[in-house]
This record gives sequence, C-alpha cells and structure tokens, in this order.
Amino acid sequence: MTRFDRLTIYSTMLKDGLVPLFYHQELETAKQVAAALARGGASLLEFTNRGEGALAVFSGLVQYCAEHHPELILGVGSIEDAPTAALFVAHGANFVVAPNFNVEIARFCNRRKIPYIPGCSTVTEVSTAEEWGAEIIKLFPGAVGGPGFVKAILGPRPWTRLMPTGGVPLEPEVLRNWFDAGVACVGGGSDLIRKEWLEASDYGAIEEMTRQALESIRKLRV
Repeated sequence: MTRFDRLTIYSTMLKDGLVPLFYHQELETAKQVAAALARGGASLLEFTNRGEGALAVFSGLVQYCAEHHPELILGVGSIEDAPTAALFVAHGANFVVAPNFNVEIARFCNRRKIPYIPGCSTVTEVSTAEEWGAEIIKLFPGAVGGPGFVKAILGPRPWTRLMPTGGVPLEPEVLRNWFDAGVACVGGGSDLIRKEWLEASDYGAIEEMTRQALESIRKLRV
C-alpha cells in the first residue's frame, strides 16, 4: 500500500506546480539529492528508472525518505510496462510517470488508485490517456511544442491538465511563459539537478534552485 493517497498526490502536484525528477546509480548520492530537494521545499520526487540498478536504489531511497523526510512523496518515472510499474509500486512508489501512454499501466494504476502520469505529444494521445483516467498528462518532450502547443490544446480542451517535461528551463521568465499558457505543473530535471552540481557534490545549489523555482511559481500564480 502506498504511503500517500491518489487525491493527495494530485493536489500536491497542482499546489506546488513542480515535480523534480532525476536518476543516479548510487544510493548515497540519491539520498543527498532527495534531502536537498526536501530542504528546498519540494513535496514530490520522481526517481527515473534509467539504469540496471534503479530498483535497488529506489528501494533504499524509499526507506531513507520514510525515515528522514516523511513528507516527501516519492514516485517513479520512465516506466513503459505494467509489470515494471507493479514492481516499483511494491517497493514503495506512490505515483507512476511514463514517457508514453500504456493501457496496461493505466489499468493497473486505476485498480490500485495510484496516479499515472503518461507522456503524450498529440491531442489524440492526450484524449486517449484521459479516457483511461489520467488526471495529469506529461507533455513530452516539453521543449518540442512549447507554450504555444499548450495553448492550442487547452483552447478546445480547457479541462486538460498538462505537465511539460524535458527541456523545460526553470528561469522565472521561462516558467512565466509556461504557466501563462495554462500548464498545471512542470517537471524539473537536468536544469534543477545539474550534472556539474552532482559531480561537485554541491547539494546546496540544488536546494537553492528548488527554493527559487517554487517561489517563482508561487509568484506567477498570485
């Protein structure tokens, strides 16, 4: 059973407007990143399934967060099939994010009342995902369509909630363009958890960037 219910997770995503995401093959580094995000005010963390040891690192990270940062909602990303989704959920994933839409993942997550945020890049894909219960759609790759594509989708479909991810810088003016276009939230990856900061173990920079991004989003919504 997940630690957080589906409605709480969706509400948190909509409230914060930011879902940080990253992968690292070393558990200790992943712990430090999670702690920096939590100190910076993040409520969510998507650990992406991008390496052979991802499940082991994720499992250790779940245990660490439950003990040291119990308020942090931990989910998994880069999931493309239902068995993998089930495996990560069994190890503590509270939500599932994917680069594409998969009916079997949607069916599994709906049965378990677990948020499923599939990646879509066309209106037809978005509509199909919503028919299968997706409340928030990951617009992926976010940089391809840009804010203009968001406006185009929301014109005839104002009920759609979009989360652009992939090539989304977190500078205030860039965020303004996205939120003015009507996004529900954004996924923050390489611009939030930068490679050079990880290499230098500069977790303070990640903490500060998280704090600044969240503050920028709050100000944009006033």
